[in-house]
Amino acid sequence: MAFPTGLTQEEAENRLRQYGPNRLPEPKAPGLAVLFIRQFLSPFIYILMIAAAVSFAIGQVPSGAFIVAVLLINALIGTVQEHAAQKSASALRKMVRGSARVIRDGRPHTIDSEAVVPGDLLLLASGDKVPSDVKLRDAQNLAVDESMLTGESVAVSKSVAVAVPADAPLAERRDTCFAGTVVTHGRAEGEVIATGLATELGSIAGEVSARRVSEPPLMIRVRRFTYQVAAGIAVAIAALVALMLAVGGYSTSEMALMAIGLAVSTIPEGLPAALTVALAIGMDRMARHNVIIRKLIAVEALGSCTFICSDKTGTLTVNEMTASRIVLPDGISFAVTGAGIGPGTVEEHDTGNGASVPVGPHLDRLRALCTTGTLANESHLDYAGRETWDFDGDIVDVAFLVLAKKLGLSISGLHAEQDRVELVPYESERALSGSLTRWSERHFLHVKGSPEKLLAMSTHMQTAAGRVPIDHAAVTAQFEGLASDGYRVIALARRELPERGPALRAMEEMTLLGMVAMIDPIRPEAREAVDRCRAGGIEVAMITGDHPATAHAIARDLDIAGPDDPVVTGSDLKAAEAKGLEHIDALVRDARVFARIEPLQKQQIVESLMRAGHFVAVTGDGVNDAPAMHRANVGIAMGKRGTDVAKEAADLIITDDKFSSIVDGVEQGRVVYNNIRKVVGLLIATGFSAILLFFLCVLTGLPMPLTAVQLLWLNLVANGLQDVALAFEPKEGGELSKRPRRPGEPIFERRIVEHVLIIGGAMGVLAYATFEALLAMGYDLDMARNLTLMLMVLFGNIHALCSRSETRSIFRIPLLANPFLMLAVPIAQLVHIGSMYVPGLSDVLAIQPIGWHEWASMLAVALVLLALEEAHKAWHRRTG
Repeated sequence: MAFPTGLTQEEAENRLRQYGPNRLPEPKAPGLAVLFIRQFLSPFIYILMIAAAVSFAIGQVPSGAFIVAVLLINALIGTVQEHAAQKSASALRKMVRGSARVIRDGRPHTIDSEAVVPGDLLLLASGDKVPSDVKLRDAQNLAVDESMLTGESVAVSKSVAVAVPADAPLAERRDTCFAGTVVTHGRAEGEVIATGLATELGSIAGEVSARRVSEPPLMIRVRRFTYQVAAGIAVAIAALVALMLAVGGYSTSEMALMAIGLAVSTIPEGLPAALTVALAIGMDRMARHNVIIRKLIAVEALGSCTFICSDKTGTLTVNEMTASRIVLPDGISFAVTGAGIGPGTVEEHDTGNGASVPVGPHLDRLRALCTTGTLANESHLDYAGRETWDFDGDIVDVAFLVLAKKLGLSISGLHAEQDRVELVPYESERALSGSLTRWSERHFLHVKGSPEKLLAMSTHMQTAAGRVPIDHAAVTAQFEGLASDGYRVIALARRELPERGPALRAMEEMTLLGMVAMIDPIRPEAREAVDRCRAGGIEVAMITGDHPATAHAIARDLDIAGPDDPVVTGSDLKAAEAKGLEHIDALVRDARVFARIEPLQKQQIVESLMRAGHFVAVTGDGVNDAPAMHRANVGIAMGKRGTDVAKEAADLIITDDKFSSIVDGVEQGRVVYNNIRKVVGLLIATGFSAILLFFLCVLTGLPMPLTAVQLLWLNLVANGLQDVALAFEPKEGGELSKRPRRPGEPIFERRIVEHVLIIGGAMGVLAYATFEALLAMGYDLDMARNLTLMLMVLFGNIHALCSRSETRSIFRIPLLANPFLMLAVPIAQLVHIGSMYVPGLSDVLAIQPIGWHEWASMLAVALVLLALEEAHKAWHRRTG
């Protein structure tokens, strides 16, 4: 196809420098100062502030100063964490860029949408997000969704034949497409007239960039859980204060500072920050597996999915269509050699009975068939030199251009000989494409598409004996035979028109020229990925628009379906729909292969699976997939061949279009959720141990085992770094060998409750027993508190290390698999020991250096916790 020249690459680069990138200014990320101030906007921080004020009011200046120092240190740590997560998310977002097709130097190019410049000739197709304001030169059945600009919910038809006044309202400019709108139907070519802030969208950029982003549901759930825990702790502390009043012997100031210090040390105020870090780490790890997260919650949600609805082409297959067989209507077939856009030939095909048909006598028919495939085509293929080819467009269209080369046809010569009058672009609803051409004052309609569509349109077929009435039964048998072998079959037909007219209306009484069988090989890693899903309790279904026989053949190779498993077609779904939802659910329940499925039917399948209790992930690449992706629990867009609409509807994007990358993402999602569980267990168990320690001391009439300042210090040292470091824990292995968690499962579920009661309870009881023993041995109160505080720090160190896995022994986990935790644990211990030697700080904390034998004694007690943790894990391994 001959294209207008468009800009040269040099002109485009000059204009890019002149006008700048085609993008709107992004909302400015909050700076460090804003992030720092945000750390104080929490009910938990308000409690600390009250504690500081009370300390100063009752003359406890050192305690008040220490609480202020804790506030500042916590704020600093939170600021660093949030800033790092913010930078990571921003970097990943930049990896997901829009693309645009422009004509430069006379050839189509796919470029980054930010590189579009005024004067570019832009090509638009169904599913594209318009990258700039465009004055149309040519439009074919073009409809555009402009609701985000005009509020009009119905797609607007565009045309170059309509005269539009210069001052026409935005909604009436039918000859112009605007940046940010979406092509829902048709094709167009136009000149870019504005980019970036100069576009209509740019004029309202402030409003667009100010849209509020909703907080992920997981974070909302976690915050609700944190408040519930805080309420429970408040009740426990209130009961403890009441008990202290009943027992007597405690001053009002002691009880006040103890209550506040205990509350702050036990409330997991660091949990939201640790979870944000865990999700940000998950985003980064998924990016390494070619999974780009658009919505933070998708990190965890993908790990929860129980059912994946995958398309076929490019996800389960390599998306490199190659013509492999040509079958003429009278049954004569030929083999095509070569793969992809590499060299090859059309050769005689061995029929299996010792006979073969030479190419020569049928060369004219082969070239006629391939001429139709070349003219009913929107792609581009050109020699780039050094035995390489430059191509752009749909893979099926490109495969026909390659086939034309193998038959010795000149693509440019065909376009010069037959001038295109009208193009009927491919749309999934029509399942065909066509071209009306003029040749020596005669008009020809060339059509290619699904065999069912073209057989219904054709009345004749071209044979060696000439044009004869079509034998529908014989041709259908040929087609079904190819489809059952796993081929994608494209039929081609032609018609000479008595006069020029609308191409779509003329698609009748066609002459069938033959069929081309194409193969899109299964990705080598796809079968293993499907097996991994099944091992992890995840069902996989293939949903495609292909013929049922083709879909079933590929599903059998992938072990998605067995030889006798049914294939549900679009017709089956229509019949079930007429009977009611229960019939749709019965049809979908056990099916794993869906063929000849229409866009809205894909959404019906998803809804049926969700009604059955599945947490559904859906892959898609086109505008027709967007409804199902939006309806699903997790929408997955293809990064290479996905339309902008699909990417906008998706929660995450697969940059390499591989099904195995989706499975890797599921695994990483499970790792993230497991790490969230570990952090929750660590924080809640530590808080529970402190409350239990105080309850036991009050019940037995012992003095407070720790001062309020020591409680604050324990919270800072025991949890300040180790909880965040735990979020960096890598996968343990076997994440995909377990059933997915229930979507509605609460964070604080049975296993974590059990962990808190056993491990947190053990820490509290051991600390109480140690404190009582120290007093009985003659240690004064300050030294007993000093040693008890050291014990609690050691408990925190051992508990953090043991929390790396709920079932695996600490001795079977490589130490350096999580270097952050391996640094956080000794740092926490050394900071606490160092504080004993820092004048001023040691006075505030009321601690002093201890001997090695005393430290070793506390370590020996702490190792009891290690033994208990190991016994608890061993019990879980035995009971499953």
